[in-house]
Amino acid sequence: MRDPGQPVLSPVTGLLIVGGGASGVLLAAHVLKRADAQGAVGAACVTIIEPAAVLGQGIAYATRDPDHLLNTRVHNMSAFPDDPHHFEAWLKAQPDGAGYDSQSFVPRMVYGRYLTDLVADHVAAGRLKWIRATCVGLREDDLGVTATLDDGTRLRAKAVALATGHVVPSRGDGLAASAWDEIKVADPDGRVVIVGSGLSMVDQVLSLLKAGHRGPILTVSRRGLVPRPHQPAKPLDIRASEVPFGTSASGLFAWARGLARRADAAGGTWRDAVDGIRPYVRAIWASLDLPTRRRLLKHADVWWDVHRHRIPAASDATIAAARASGQLQQMRAAYLGAEQGEAGPVAVLRPRGGDGGVVRMPATAIIDCRGIRNDPEGNASPLMADLFAQGALRIDPLRISPDVDGDCHLIGASGATSERIFGVGPVTRAAFWEITAVPDIRSQTWGLSSEVLRRFTLAQT
Repeated sequence: MRDPGQPVLSPVTGLLIVGGGASGVLLAAHVLKRADAQGAVGAACVTIIEPAAVLGQGIAYATRDPDHLLNTRVHNMSAFPDDPHHFEAWLKAQPDGAGYDSQSFVPRMVYGRYLTDLVADHVAAGRLKWIRATCVGLREDDLGVTATLDDGTRLRAKAVALATGHVVPSRGDGLAASAWDEIKVADPDGRVVIVGSGLSMVDQVLSLLKAGHRGPILTVSRRGLVPRPHQPAKPLDIRASEVPFGTSASGLFAWARGLARRADAAGGTWRDAVDGIRPYVRAIWASLDLPTRRRLLKHADVWWDVHRHRIPAASDATIAAARASGQLQQMRAAYLGAEQGEAGPVAVLRPRGGDGGVVRMPATAIIDCRGIRNDPEGNASPLMADLFAQGALRIDPLRISPDVDGDCHLIGASGATSERIFGVGPVTRAAFWEITAVPDIRSQTWGLSSEVLRRFTLAQT
């Protein structure tokens, strides 16, 4: 019900999208494309709230380093499921696009430009309104949703989509820098300690080497697993009847290993098995009970990630060469934190397989690259904190993300689902798991755009 303390305002938009990164821009582009096809477009029918200087880039595509590449080939990065060559056509029309083809891995900064271009004409024409502000509060009532911005402005919408992206912890504490900070290492001969060994680690190592860093680089992670390289692959043909929905964690392990052996026997690699499993990941996740999900997160999550989220061969070659030279080293250890030493920060580590003792590793810089699985409540933005506080949002039992139902509706503390507030992209990860890559988000936002247009009249009123 409506909070009596909030004024009843006339709707200014049909759909309000909070967040203008990849998820928000894809949803806006999909809604407007479908609305065009249905003749349902009205002035300012969609509004994005995003404080950044450009739309579409978020934390993934805001990098300015051309060595930070997409880990998915051009042919699978179109914004539109019904136009699979859209990105490739856009790329070839760019002044710097001549050297790429459908199999290329392009810089993430180039893909960020593509996402920006997706909605640039809509913004210029006034069909997509962009408000450069931060949303700090939402209140839902029977007729719509009132959004409060950080400057005190309030506006009304018929529906709201939370496209707030990954939970990013606060910036570095002065001793250990966040992977999302702009990092400059003062001493090119000093040791850099990178905590984590996933995709963010790869980015940081590539940037350090490109900047001419000569000193040792030490990566620290519990298992020491790194992303595998891309190679030619053909997804294994897996029928739905073969998928062990609802089985145990050990049953899933055995099934996946069997598929890898099958792919190998057919002349392929484990990549064929992983790519064959991918279309079923969401359905598999949905079929599992809570204890099985917990076991998978503990024992299989990092193994799946390094095989599923592979890196381009060029990136892998650079990493391999740094290892071979001895400059890049790896330690299996737990990171306990950082201390201030006489000459700089000191990483406090507990090596695996040892006597439980602690090692203190002096460094020129420590970079925290432990990834995107951060506590959504402990690191909540002002908006999310407000939604948690009012009971409009609850955390999932495994603390992966806010809870949403199978149709992306937010679930509140009482268990009731919101009628008018949806989540898209990484904010829905607890329900769908595989919802961090563009191909997965594209599928989700395309489907949600259809529902939004079916349920709500988006033309300005």
